[in-house]
Amino acid sequence: MLESTTTSTDGYRTVSRIQGSELAIDARTEDDPSPTDTLLASYASCYTVALRIGARQRDIDGLGRIEIDTEADRDDENDLEAVRFTVTVETDAPDETLRAVVDRANDLCHVHDAIREELRADVSIHGDGF
Repeated sequence: MLESTTTSTDGYRTVSRIQGSELAIDARTEDDPSPTDTLLASYASCYTVALRIGARQRDIDGLGRIEIDTEADRDDENDLEAVRFTVTVETDAPDETLRAVVDRANDLCHVHDAIREELRADVSIHGDGF
């Protein structure tokens, strides 16, 4: 079971306690990330882990350094409308192999599964990037 406690004492700032760590989120200032910023960071973080596991399951020794640049579009009501990941990896594996890793990562990423299908990230991956 996953558990967290989120507290707000005033305004739009919250502090969540998750497994001994604290995460501050604020919907109105630039002092802390917004809930949407945090969702995108969580999505990219989970996807990074899924890429590493997917590579191992596809018999790739390692992807090396992974960087995900995330872009998101909002609709007229300020809701997320589209998410795009541009993934750069250190490995020089062929594009076909990298696509297989992305396909597997799509199956493994828990945040990917939790987000409605039309909002799932459109992923492009580039090897030999560093």
